[in-house]
Amino acid sequence: MHDKAHDTANEAVFISMVGERVRDARARKGISRRALSELSGVSQRYLAQLEGGDGNVSIALLRRIAKSLDIDIEWLVSAEDPWASDLVTVIRLYRTATPRLREKVLELLNPDLHGPRRDGRIALIGLRGAGKSTLGRLAAQQMRVDFVELNQEIEEQSGMAVDELIALYGQEGYRRLEQQVIGRLAGTHEKLVLAVAGGIVSEPETFSFLLRNFHTIWLKALPEEHMARVRGQGDERPMAGNPEAMDELRSILTSREALYSKAEASVNTSGLTVEASLAAVLDVIDEKKFLAG
Repeated sequence: MHDKAHDTANEAVFISMVGERVRDARARKGISRRALSELSGVSQRYLAQLEGGDGNVSIALLRRIAKSLDIDIEWLVSAEDPWASDLVTVIRLYRTATPRLREKVLELLNPDLHGPRRDGRIALIGLRGAGKSTLGRLAAQQMRVDFVELNQEIEEQSGMAVDELIALYGQEGYRRLEQQVIGRLAGTHEKLVLAVAGGIVSEPETFSFLLRNFHTIWLKALPEEHMARVRGQGDERPMAGNPEAMDELRSILTSREALYSKAEASVNTSGLTVEASLAAVLDVIDEKKFLAG
């Protein structure tokens, strides 16, 4: 009950803050509430409620209001006051910067990102069927370092299968344990090859920790090969009763591509034998000096 009351209070503070931001932005632009209503298509009544801290904030309507005020929606919802802070300006400049300049900014803001903090820890990321477990185990053997499959480690720590864990504690409980296990591995291993689940990139905090503490390699392949490899392992679940499975797989790959590309390196295993794929992974590790730490 306490948590619900706390959440409700926080929501009220947030809605009040957004209302003040809209009112301030309108005043700075010299626009009346009626004029803003006409520009945005949002009723004056709703605007009055919003500015008074009584509105039920709708993202779609808020976006229209921000556009009519000629500001980004972040100006209305940012935790910092955009008129008194450089944060929003920095975000805008970063958004238009070249990839090289972005990388320099990240290095200045987070020196550990490319520093010795990662030591010789390597994480393989990518969709299921990319070869993370097979190649990770073989690469670790070649380099004589430990290999850990994250889900197996989670199962050992929790004493139950991942499916049971999710059924009992939900995705939130699983993700929390996932983050704890990665943190423990980073704290206890200077050299390690870790294979993680494909969906880890969808958890911003956990993925950010992984990028900071592990050298990452994205193992990529064509969607058809991902599916064929999973089925080759005897798992028919991806296709069972789901004729759109391949389309869904392509959609997942497309939606995660930008996240996977945050890895320091990538290896395309499409059309390659296990031996050729392993050689490519070892070449990247050697070229990037991932074990130099």
